[in-house]
Amino acid sequence: MNLGNTTAHELAAMYRNHETTVTQVIEAAFDGIEDRDADIGAFLHTRRADALAEAGRTDASFARSEEMPPLTGIPVAIKDNMNLRGMRTTCGSKILEDYVPTFTSTAVERLLRAGAIVLGKTNMDEFAMGSSTENSAFHPTRNPHSRDRVPGGSSGGSAASVAAGMAVLALGSDTGGSIRQPAAFSGVVGMKPTYGRVSRYGLVAFASSLDQIGPFSKTVRESAELLETISGFDPLDSTSAKMDRPDWVASLDKPIEGLRVGVPREYFVDGVDRQVQSKVEAGVARLEELGCRIEDVSLPHTSYAVATYYLIATAEASSNLARYDGVRYGYRASGGPSLRDMYRQTRKDGFGKEVKRRILLGTYALSAGYYDAYYLKAQKVRTLILDDFRKAFGQVDVIVTPTTPTTAFKLDEKVDDPLSMYLSDIFTITCNLAGLPGISVPCGTSSEGLPVGMQLIGNHFREDTILSAAHQFEMAGGFKS
Repeated sequence: MNLGNTTAHELAAMYRNHETTVTQVIEAAFDGIEDRDADIGAFLHTRRADALAEAGRTDASFARSEEMPPLTGIPVAIKDNMNLRGMRTTCGSKILEDYVPTFTSTAVERLLRAGAIVLGKTNMDEFAMGSSTENSAFHPTRNPHSRDRVPGGSSGGSAASVAAGMAVLALGSDTGGSIRQPAAFSGVVGMKPTYGRVSRYGLVAFASSLDQIGPFSKTVRESAELLETISGFDPLDSTSAKMDRPDWVASLDKPIEGLRVGVPREYFVDGVDRQVQSKVEAGVARLEELGCRIEDVSLPHTSYAVATYYLIATAEASSNLARYDGVRYGYRASGGPSLRDMYRQTRKDGFGKEVKRRILLGTYALSAGYYDAYYLKAQKVRTLILDDFRKAFGQVDVIVTPTTPTTAFKLDEKVDDPLSMYLSDIFTITCNLAGLPGISVPCGTSSEGLPVGMQLIGNHFREDTILSAAHQFEMAGGFKS
């Protein structure tokens, strides 16, 4: 069985019709990982024995014609910054190389309750800090469409696992574009929900006011199904929103004629690859053909977003990563004449170059004498960016932009140029700063055969609007625009 051509919806129908078994599907998934992942490097750890045992129990339930949860038997990969009890959570870092959590994250727990079968943990930029999945302490991940190019980051392993047909669905985390950017580079659907929509309990924190968990899939319908499964209030997460979980799948087919679609001039500027801009403009034209009203909007503080993000995110990272000291869990350096020396050597050896860079930036921004000049000012600009979106959503229902300014770049092309790497997320970080939902969908390929992504941004807690627009776009052939 080729899982690369099979959706979760199709698999569910095959199970109901007894055309295949869960055990056969899970075996096919691991065969695919064995055949292809040595070349791609999407996974860090797999759980074949446990997954096959779960598959066997699921097949027995099917044989008894029991009522089954919505994602029963669907093979799913999860990013290695989400806890699964008894399985290592490394965050792509040497400092957590041997950490085995004693609890499961809420999002993963909800997946398991819905019947999904976790294949394993996927590779990522260390502590989710990166845009290429080259910052992993273990190995880089390669783009399934072109092995000499990156899959995006930091959730590159999850994106690649779906794009290569090794997993049917995957979970990633998005702090500044870490779901949407790799989705665009890898030619799959990737969605960041509204901040607070999905519990962060059990997600290892990078920047707590920005992090969100979301789905990867081949189709919009699958992302809606997966997002429905993991969403909802969680008392274990103080930032979780007390809101009912909508039926997004049921709303996918509602007409989008008359939908007001905003196109911000600040996202179509010099520096955007000509082919990317052309494909996204064709995508906007396709939405117009579907009856949407296209309107110009302005988000005037967009030019400050990168600087704002890299002050706030690094400041929060500096605070969150202070806990990795070699005492409570994770790697501990041996030797040293004092406790302070052990702390220093542990963090020196355990963290990679990019993580150290961001800790230094964040610590500086929070230090005495600089807090007001940098971190506090960044928070004020964050409010201005949010106000831009509030005004725009007074005019329109959805905002459409390129997901990324370029297609996937080559491995090693930007590793020594941090600023260039940071600019890969220039069109996605505003969503996180404002706490808005956003989805990246494919909208064709470049002349080199590399995927191009189009981003749809919605107002707070209006995932239904962008999912419906993205689904209608997909059904109208927009993925191949």
